[in-house]
Amino acid sequence: MPTYIGLLRAINLGPLNRVAMGDLRTMCGTIGLEGAKTLLASGNVVFQSGIASSDKIEQALEAASTKHLGVTTDYFVRSAKEWDAIIDANPFPKEAQDDPGHLLMMCLRDAPTPAQVKALQAAIKGRETVKAKGKQAYFFYPDGVGRSKLTIKVIESALGTRGTARNWNTVLKLGGLTK
Repeated sequence: MPTYIGLLRAINLGPLNRVAMGDLRTMCGTIGLEGAKTLLASGNVVFQSGIASSDKIEQALEAASTKHLGVTTDYFVRSAKEWDAIIDANPFPKEAQDDPGHLLMMCLRDAPTPAQVKALQAAIKGRETVKAKGKQAYFFYPDGVGRSKLTIKVIESALGTRGTARNWNTVLKLGGLTK
C-alpha cells in the first residue's frame, strides 16, 4: 500500500483547534488509513492508504476531523514519492544546509501561476525570498518568521490559494518516516 504524508493546517497554535496526536492517529485508523505515525504536535501524519488519490484522502481526512475531532481544517496530502520530489526540488540547497530552521516549504491547495508568484515576490518587504514549483512554495526567512511581514495572509492572498508550511528540518524528518 502506498505511503502518504498529511499536513493539517492551523492546529495547536493557541487555545483554538486543539488536536491531540493520539486522537489524530486513532481517527486515521477509523477511516481506513493504516500505520498512522505523527511527528511533533503541529499536525504531521504519515500513513498508508489504498485510496489512490491525494485529493480523495484530503476530503476524507477533512470530513473525519470535523466529525471525530471537532476541528474543521484543511489537510494537504502528498505521496511519499511526491515528498521525495519536493525535497529534491528545493531551490535553496545552501540555506537548507546552513539554516534549515529558516527555510520553509509550503504545500498549496492549487499550483500558483507565474504571475501570482511574481506578485508575491513584489509584495515582500524584507529580505525573504520565495520560489514555487507545482503545488509547493519554498520560502527563506533569513531574519526569522516571527517578525516577518511575509505572513500567511499575504502569501495566500497573492497566490490565490491556501497552504500550510513546515520548516526544512520537519520536511526531512517526515521524508524519513516514509522509508
